[in-house]
Amino acid sequence: MFNKTRFIQECLTAIPGGQAAIRELVTEAVSDRAGVMAELGEPRHAGLTPLYRSPDLTVINFVWAPCMSLMPHNHQMFSVVGIYAGREDNVFWKRTEMSIAAVGATSLGAGDVATLAPDVIHSVLNPIAKMTCAIHVYGGDFFAPPTPRSEWDHESLTEQPWNVEHAKALFREAEERFRASVG
Repeated sequence: MFNKTRFIQECLTAIPGGQAAIRELVTEAVSDRAGVMAELGEPRHAGLTPLYRSPDLTVINFVWAPCMSLMPHNHQMFSVVGIYAGREDNVFWKRTEMSIAAVGATSLGAGDVATLAPDVIHSVLNPIAKMTCAIHVYGGDFFAPPTPRSEWDHESLTEQPWNVEHAKALFREAEERFRASVG
């Protein structure tokens, strides 16, 4: 059965093994989707809830609002994403001379795991009409990375500094739009 405290401790122990070692732990965790849901609780609101944060490792429980989209962004550290409920679509981008251009995509469902290298730029969409839940593990401090992060405007694809408060606001706004649409 998934246990949050044990999972975090195992991730800390696995740091020397890098992204591959963390991926094994996330894969094992999301193979017990019901256990993760029982331990972390049924989602009540969209958002990003830190479960652990240090200079070497951040573990976050992400809950994506129905039909929510998050702008292209980078992490400047590796990440491992494990879906335990719902669906997450990722569009991958590459830098161009003036902006970014889409170069690929992947769709993750419950039980799927993805790894992203430190230099990956991606945007995320929850394409379904219910909350999507995921465990994200980062190889550093997601909230205060040593190398500045970027985000790109959805429409113009212009680069700007990453702003975690902006991201949190997007989660709140997406949930409010969804709740308003269902009455």
